[in-house]
Amino acid sequence: MGAADHRSAGRRNCISLTPVNDLCIHTGKAAPDAAADRGWLLGHFKDPGDPRHSADVEIKWGVHPKGDARAQWTTGEERTALLVLISGRFRMEFPDRDVVLAEQGDYVVWGRGVDHSWYAEEESVVLTVRWPSVPGYRVDEPAAPAVRQG
Repeated sequence: MGAADHRSAGRRNCISLTPVNDLCIHTGKAAPDAAADRGWLLGHFKDPGDPRHSADVEIKWGVHPKGDARAQWTTGEERTALLVLISGRFRMEFPDRDVVLAEQGDYVVWGRGVDHSWYAEEESVVLTVRWPSVPGYRVDEPAAPAVRQG
């Protein structure tokens, strides 16, 4: 099959992803797409017909103003996560230590059972990958960003 055949095959409708060989390509821009779903680009919370639906993994493009903080700690974690700093200065908080990501590409990985929170020391952009994608962790954010006291 030539390149032109592959290109035309990739243009079919992506409503059903049932067949293993069904080709589906979705393109977008992280910032505006993420803004539509609290930063999340891919995960269980997307409609099942959407190619970004997954029970295996979640991906978030997080844009955080300086002083932005998670509304509450995540406890009873059932997922593994990777957070990569794209820009800014971002602190991940864990029960026994904080990890500050200060240079582009700095990252931290934590596993199941690790309670955590976060704080944007500067305006920051981070990419988060979590697996598996499971419901039950959504925190409704306050109307204004939380500011850490002390």
